[in-house]
Amino acid sequence: MSKKRIKILKVTNFYVLSTIIVIIWMTPFIITFLTAFKSMDDIFMNPNVWSPPSKWNFENFKIAWTESKMQRYFFNTFIVASISTLGALFLSSLSAFALSWYEFKLKKFLIIVFVTGMLIPFQMLLIPVYSFSLKTHLYDTLTGVILFHIAFQIGFCTFFLRNFMITIPTSLFEAAKIDGANDFTIYRKIILPLLKPAVAALGILEFTWIWNDYLWSLILLQTDAKKTVTIGLTSLQGQWISSWNIIAAGSIIAAIVPIVVFIIFQKYFIQGLTMGSVKG
Repeated sequence: MSKKRIKILKVTNFYVLSTIIVIIWMTPFIITFLTAFKSMDDIFMNPNVWSPPSKWNFENFKIAWTESKMQRYFFNTFIVASISTLGALFLSSLSAFALSWYEFKLKKFLIIVFVTGMLIPFQMLLIPVYSFSLKTHLYDTLTGVILFHIAFQIGFCTFFLRNFMITIPTSLFEAAKIDGANDFTIYRKIILPLLKPAVAALGILEFTWIWNDYLWSLILLQTDAKKTVTIGLTSLQGQWISSWNIIAAGSIIAAIVPIVVFIIFQKYFIQGLTMGSVKG
């Protein structure tokens, strides 16, 4: 077999496999999308989940938005995800800057702490976090959820950003030092602009993870008015125990913000993932 035919075969296999993976990944979303526009009669009369609705019913979204407190859950989640993401990125960029450019005795130890902290399952920390939140009066507050998200995301964010920072030539840092720039000026005017694609890519990941968080919101929030959208969906399921169309509509509403964020910042996301892949 010639090299050209082998290359064509590899490309064909790649696209076929990629298409299959995309179809499998999109299957739950397609079923949810179709269900969200169906009436309950459609669901019971035609149990085939792949069948389109006989009449596209947009009322399901209105019911999910207005009659299930989804507006409040949506607002709470946006506040938690936005502040947590910005706080984690800011603090982790500072710690990554220090671990990349400063030399001190505990530097390797701190790097190990950040890495090992990423490997600890969150489930092991449920009881200590719950007890700590009660003692510090952070339980059942959005502030508590935000602070815990920032604390638990700093390790991964620091590890991620440090890997990019150490690829920046030290000559830039040294030249700025010679010109009289202090450390914070170097961080703000040199390091951050160079890391914008990496920070944007990390920000998208963090925002999506925090937006979709269920565990910490379930453990740290109790009052219905303070719940996030993932907890709100479970409440929706309890309220509309057999109304799968309403639940599906609420799920699509909850997914809108992460999708919009990714679409807006996808250019930076792709740049962040490809930084350092090409040399020369």
